[in-house]
Amino acid sequence: MKILIIEDEKGISDSISTYLSQEGYSCEFAGDFNSGEEKALLHNYDCILLDITLPGGNGLTILKNLKKEKPDVGVIIISAKNSLDDKVTGLDWGADDYLTKPFHLSELNSRIKSVIRRRHFKGQNEITFNEMRLIPDEMQLMVNNQPVVLTKKEYDLLLYFLSNKNRVLTKESIAEHLWGDHMDMADSYDFIYVHIKNLRKKIIEKSGKDYIQTVYGVGYKLNAT
Repeated sequence: MKILIIEDEKGISDSISTYLSQEGYSCEFAGDFNSGEEKALLHNYDCILLDITLPGGNGLTILKNLKKEKPDVGVIIISAKNSLDDKVTGLDWGADDYLTKPFHLSELNSRIKSVIRRRHFKGQNEITFNEMRLIPDEMQLMVNNQPVVLTKKEYDLLLYFLSNKNRVLTKESIAEHLWGDHMDMADSYDFIYVHIKNLRKKIIEKSGKDYIQTVYGVGYKLNAT
């Protein structure tokens, strides 16, 4: 799952990123209003952590503009301001939650999980798709009730497909989802093919069906029909 942290205090963003990375998330940063708004509008994230007080502008303005373009994106406001007006405005403008600093990182993680469950999986703790059962809290895949050991990239890839069933995912969007800010380090998209090949093999070995279709010249699609 991909998280954008829009926070100008580097110590806070670093501690959040370190903790969430250990929990299996891919994190990207923005330290001011302009870069935060640009990233939020240009790229896709499973949840955005948004500070209100930013160099260059108010985070609530990012929220307002973001919700006009991407109403489905999950947003949690993280702010030192414990203002009732800011909370009401943020929630009225589409934020999913509001967390006042300082907060425990474990609480932040629980709230992120809650937002992702509501946004992507209808509030369910497990994602069931035919013979497959994915348990995000444990990063565990079961196929025909048999555990399948996945690498971090394979797990992220399968979760991305399950979150976008029947949608064609371009190689560019998959690379961005898996690599985030480090996508430029990839020389080609060959690594995507390798991860998909390995994922397919592991599922088929447990008598699962290969639902991932290759869309030649474009990317891949998880066929749920």
